Amino acid sequence: MMLKPGEIVPYLTMCQHEGVNLQRGMNFRLKGGLSVILMSLRKNAPYADRVEDDGNVLIYEGHDVPRYQGLKQNPKQIDQPMLTPSGSLTENGKVFKAAEGYKKSNGIPELVKVYEKIRNGIWTYSGIFELIDAWQETAGKRKVCKFKLKITDRSEADRGPANKDDLDHTRVIPTKVKLTVWERDKGRCVVCNSANNLHFDHIIPFSKGGTSLKAENIQLMCARHNLDKRDKII
Repeated sequence: MMLKPGEIVPYLTMCQHEGVNLQRGMNFRLKGGLSVILMSLRKNAPYADRVEDDGNVLIYEGHDVPRYQGLKQNPKQIDQPMLTPSGSLTENGKVFKAAEGYKKSNGIPELVKVYEKIRNGIWTYSGIFELIDAWQETAGKRKVCKFKLKITDRSEADRGPANKDDLDHTRVIPTKVKLTVWERDKGRCVVCNSANNLHFDHIIPFSKGGTSLKAENIQLMCARHNLDKRDKII
């Protein structure tokens, strides 16, 4: 069963859905062929990820050299690596190469599934994005990788056009709004008080002018009541 954008999942459920133990933030072409990234926009997050264009665009920062025994420098003082010590591509390098290939050929961009960390052990599925650009920039005294991902109407199932409702739900709700809604609704469906199969739901749909930027227009709903509501919207 495919996840719906806005769906809230525990860490273990997320791993089970992807079929792997997600220990890295960047995961190039996992089972099924799609890449998966884990991002965090919370205060003191380890990487400078951000959202632009009202949730249509993500700017994702590459990952640091992994800590290993004998590493004397702080990874935050070292250039983010494109290659491993053996010369193979890191996840940074793989994703960078895919973005460069798309720009050079003007072909079909890489599909990337995005999950955002809401709190320890709790994630929300943000939907599917296209990898459209990559570059390096200076941060302090080192180089970091940046990746630009744009919302897409392509679906996970058939790589073709998605249902318009799905596209509306993939506008990324700002982290501050998600956290406010989670605390306000006490992590439960506003209709039945269930704590299972939750979604961030737009009270006024995005397609009808509803905003993703205000907590007043976002609520927690279980999958059943979320579906019931959508069926009633004309």
